[in-house]
Amino acid sequence: MAANRKMALIALGGNLPAGADAPQVTLAKAIGALQTDEVALRSVSRFFQTPCFPAGAGPDYVNAAVAVETALSAEDLLARLHAVEAQFARVREQRWGMRTLDLDLVDYDGAVLPDAAAYARWQGLPLEKQMQDAPGQLILPHPRIQDRAFVLVPLADIAPRWRHPVLQKTAAEMLAELQPRDVAEVTPL
Repeated sequence: MAANRKMALIALGGNLPAGADAPQVTLAKAIGALQTDEVALRSVSRFFQTPCFPAGAGPDYVNAAVAVETALSAEDLLARLHAVEAQFARVREQRWGMRTLDLDLVDYDGAVLPDAAAYARWQGLPLEKQMQDAPGQLILPHPRIQDRAFVLVPLADIAPRWRHPVLQKTAAEMLAELQPRDVAEVTPL
């Protein structure tokens, strides 16, 4: 890896068609669209099916994770992710709502952004506030990785030894701490 390049982990998901494309097709195309001279794909998880929450609220999701090497800053990489989402008709109307494509920057070379105190505030936010509030700045690592089987299962598929820079647990360790029924609901396609 070049000295000025960083490793990043990205979670992908979607449950609505983008045009005529089913969600798994959209995810595959989005992975291709991510790649530029400044973003090199290093690994791709299998695709997984995850039930919509709450049950019956919509079609099942397709989730995956990728590892990339990038010359972009964390903020510029996030802007790149948003641009790719827009290419696939992503509309941000409802927090945690159904979508054609969601690209979440999960980790950027172990950085804790914007700082440890801001990260701790977002990680500790009660669920009802999480559902309403969106941060006005990039928070890394993603503050809810440890709670989400639909992120950890694909992440453990490509980076089981990745260590959360705040919790100091690997992806595999965090996955093992989740409820078995939650993990069992994330099934390979």
